[in-house]
This record gives sequence, structure tokens and C-alpha cells, in this order.
Amino acid sequence: MVPFFYYLKEELEVLKSIYDGDSAFKQISDTVFQYKFGEEGSYKCFLVEISWPPNYPEELPVINMELFYNKHVVPVVKETVKTGLTHQAEELLGMSMTFSLFEWVKDNLETLLADQPNAPAVLTQQAPAVEEESEDAPQKKEKKEQMTKSQKRRMFDRFGATTDRPRGWDWVDIIKHLAQTGNKPDS
Repeated sequence: MVPFFYYLKEELEVLKSIYDGDSAFKQISDTVFQYKFGEEGSYKCFLVEISWPPNYPEELPVINMELFYNKHVVPVVKETVKTGLTHQAEELLGMSMTFSLFEWVKDNLETLLADQPNAPAVLTQQAPAVEEESEDAPQKKEKKEQMTKSQKRRMFDRFGATTDRPRGWDWVDIIKHLAQTGNKPDS
């Protein structure tokens, strides 16, 4: 009987040679692989992660759809993809199957994404119920209205920003002058 690590090493080499230069394929570690399906940037795009357990290929691989990249994918689609891949993996048990699983998703992509919307679902929030104000309730502090840059500039211009100013009107100039003269000790 051939040891398991031989199958793993052989399958790893095959995957590297098949997906060499394919930007959709990513090898996370020696036993974890990801493949991106669908058009990049669309809502019908998702990532499938397959991890090999210690007894792979005699044991089913771990199929993960709960990735940050898949946050836009509806749960029904995630479950459909995972169920389909698990069913395919059961049929291929005992053989190298990572390539076959990725190819199965490619072949069935339209069917798998049938329930996935083309755009994000817009969540409508109902306006919160207006609570009756009671006298015991703490009063909310009113925020002061902030001025925009142009409003500040207009106000500054109104008070003579463009006119000639007397020397030393700006305290920075005074500090610079004092720093230059410094304290002179009495002789």
C-alpha cells in the first residue's frame, strides 16, 4: 500500500502545474486551497476553500464557504455550493479530488448562483418609534453647527484679512522676534 503523503505530494504537484498562472487559484498552505469563481467585482463571485484533513483522500476534505470574501453571498447559495461539493466528494472518496471539485463548481456555476441576486439586497429600516418625552428623561445636548471652510474664510475676510496689518499682530511673529534677541546678560 502506498502511504498517504505520496498521494498528497502527487496531487499538490498536479494542482500547481494545472493552475500555474491562474489568478483565481491560491494555495494557502500545503493542505489548503482556494479558488475564485465568477466575474471579479460582481455579486455573483465567490471563493471556495478546500482543506485536506490528515487522512485525505480516504476522508472527505473540509469545504469552507464562510470566508470574508463571501460576505455578499446569500446563505442559500453558500449551502447549495457546499452541499453539491460534499456530494461530489463522497463519490470521489479515495481518489485525488481537489481539481475535480473545483471543475465541478465551474461546470455548474450558473445553477449554483441561481438564487444569488445581481446587486446587494437593500435593507429597508423602519423609522424608530417616537418615544413620548417625559419630564424625567435626560435632555439631549444640542450640537453646535460647524462652519465649513468657505464660511470660515468669508468670516475671516469680513474682519480685514486682506488689509495691511501692523507688525506683530500675529503672536508667532512676536515669539520669533523674542527668540532672535534672547536675553543679553548685563556686563
